[in-house]
Amino acid sequence: MEFITEEIEEYSLKHTKKEPKLLSDLNRETWANVMNPRMLSGHLQGRILSMFSKMIHPINIIEIGTYTGYSALCMAEGLKNNGILHTIDINEEYTSIARRYFDSSIYSRNIKQYIGNAINILPTLKYNYQLAFIDADKENYSNYFDLIVDKIDLNGYIIADNVLWSGKVTHKNKDKETLALDMYNKKVLTDSRFETILLPLRDGLMISRKIK
Repeated sequence: MEFITEEIEEYSLKHTKKEPKLLSDLNRETWANVMNPRMLSGHLQGRILSMFSKMIHPINIIEIGTYTGYSALCMAEGLKNNGILHTIDINEEYTSIARRYFDSSIYSRNIKQYIGNAINILPTLKYNYQLAFIDADKENYSNYFDLIVDKIDLNGYIIADNVLWSGKVTHKNKDKETLALDMYNKKVLTDSRFETILLPLRDGLMISRKIK
């Protein structure tokens, strides 16, 4: 489902800062050679993630769902000089592409990859984070939230992608993934530790700021 017209999307992209060449190359390679290229954050969402990271200027970022590394590179733009972005994915094919682009970037020393199940890896990471990005298997969004919530600093942010799921969250009959996303949306909205806004950008971004 497209939430805005093609003309408006094109106009928005024309009036948004261009993606860096490395990201443009990664965008092109992902669409040409990788399955499910729509999973890529892409130009507009990538610039939004970059801007959020620059506003927050985090020392540590946690990303659940690396894919081919586009979103990680965008968020790395806002890291403090000695900051680290920790990114987790279970798919070695995708993460091998991400590694190549990480190594080609100026953030090669600022990005740490973890290959495996995030449910098992997250409890082993002894860091506090100022920014989190969830973009992995939808059934586990609520579990990921529970595993990172105490690691998020006050005024830190959790951003979750695909929370509209092509509009299926509004349907009466929901499949397993849609039910999980709908549950996540309700869970975060009613959590008094956060203030939350759902942006109907691309497939939906849930942005939650920790307030207590």
